[in-house]
Amino acid sequence: MAQPFAHVMAVSEREDADSVAAPEQRRVPLVSKLFYGVGSLAYGIKDNGFSTLLLLFYNQVVGLPAGLVGLAIFAALVLDAFIDPVIGHLSDHCRSRWGRRHPFMYASAVPVGVLYLLLWNPPAGASHLVIMAYLVVVAILVRSAISCYEVPSSALTPELTSDYHERTSILGYRYLFGWLGGVGMLLIAFAIFLAPTPSFPVGQLNPAGYRHYAICAAVLMMGAILLSAIGTHREIGRLPKASPTRTSLGGTLRGVRTAFANRAFRILLVSGMFSNANLGLIFALTTYFNTFLWGFSSGALAIFTLCILLGVAVAFGFVTIASRRWGKRLVAVWSSIGYCVLASAPLLLRVAGVFPANGTPALLPVLMIFFVLTITFGVGGTILGSSMISDVVEDSQMRTGQRQEGVFFAGSFFMQKCVTGVGLLLSGAILSAVHFPAAAKPGTVPDIVLTHLVVTFCGLTVLLGFAAAVVMARYPLGEDDHRQRLAELAEVARHATPLPGSEPEIIAISE
Repeated sequence: MAQPFAHVMAVSEREDADSVAAPEQRRVPLVSKLFYGVGSLAYGIKDNGFSTLLLLFYNQVVGLPAGLVGLAIFAALVLDAFIDPVIGHLSDHCRSRWGRRHPFMYASAVPVGVLYLLLWNPPAGASHLVIMAYLVVVAILVRSAISCYEVPSSALTPELTSDYHERTSILGYRYLFGWLGGVGMLLIAFAIFLAPTPSFPVGQLNPAGYRHYAICAAVLMMGAILLSAIGTHREIGRLPKASPTRTSLGGTLRGVRTAFANRAFRILLVSGMFSNANLGLIFALTTYFNTFLWGFSSGALAIFTLCILLGVAVAFGFVTIASRRWGKRLVAVWSSIGYCVLASAPLLLRVAGVFPANGTPALLPVLMIFFVLTITFGVGGTILGSSMISDVVEDSQMRTGQRQEGVFFAGSFFMQKCVTGVGLLLSGAILSAVHFPAAAKPGTVPDIVLTHLVVTFCGLTVLLGFAAAVVMARYPLGEDDHRQRLAELAEVARHATPLPGSEPEIIAISE
């Protein structure tokens, strides 16, 4: 293990002591965790709306060709991904009496709601080109507005506490509320706003239903963001402070480059790329397996949606307990392996002829157990990955003298957005490769096609899962390292000599 001050050798005597201070190592009050987590309802609502309803709405209700809708959503996704690191760096360098994060959080609430409402109300009677342009512009603005909340808010995690395990607990609440918002709003939409009516027997094609959905979602998103910002406002006084700096565009880009140069962070990004691609693949094809392989009705599919929430709740408790006993890295590695194995096991057992047959009483409960455990490991690994990004903040601070929470979490969002469509692309490629019939009906798909689909899917998901695990096993930071970094940073802060009006200087690094 490195000796104290091995990485920070020549801190300028004019460096502001607050600029190198780490957060308190404390237990965050439960009420603050709840207020912090509730803001993720907005991100969950937006994410599920984009991934589940937006394509259907613009294609089947508005009448825009599916290819143009997909192109518009993809263009908005790619362009927005590059905005996140800039927002993160600007947040890191924001100085106000409300701290670095809360000005962005408060400012994002109304734009998020208004823009999400506009997204579901395109101009009536416009040409396809105009509607496509409208979709691209408004989708980018919606995603950017959400990022103005989500990136600074996520950056609060390593600022609220420097406690190694408390950070995992905080992020657990964040993911719990995020999934609750996404799945809960989706259930409300299908049960109320998009329910079948005499005029629209297929409720998903009801234009009025989407307008009512948009109003409800916009209000909930604004409320969740404001509630989170107000509820965590009391924590501002306990957050690390940094000396004022001027940030140019070049400085922003250099700050982003510095963050991506951190080896531990790059490992988390690469592992996350494999994990998120796997997550998209599994979610995209689960509906196919439930419908055509297991032969479930829509009522059973709703039960699987509720199983997602149960799995997230179990993941919250699982990672909090397991990471304290075995460490974040080891639990994250085994979560990646467990996720792909549990997702594949029922399918391979069915092909082998040793799984409960369709229509038998045991089929649904057995599959539910597998599904809940799959979600538990999948979401648990994601929570731990975000928790480890929080720990990278101090590692980077030791090497650069700067706290870049915003940039690190923005980089994570950048990765997630860039690979969001990869799982869908892989799913489409698999369905084409096995010659899955178009407009198929349950019970009519040939067994050989289903077998090829199962084998191809299982091979790919296991490959992605083990790739994520192998990369994650190389993550270099542990709890003992974290404790030593906090001690070194505290020592640096004690010996720093701030002078009034001084400008921060670059810290020399000793490799």
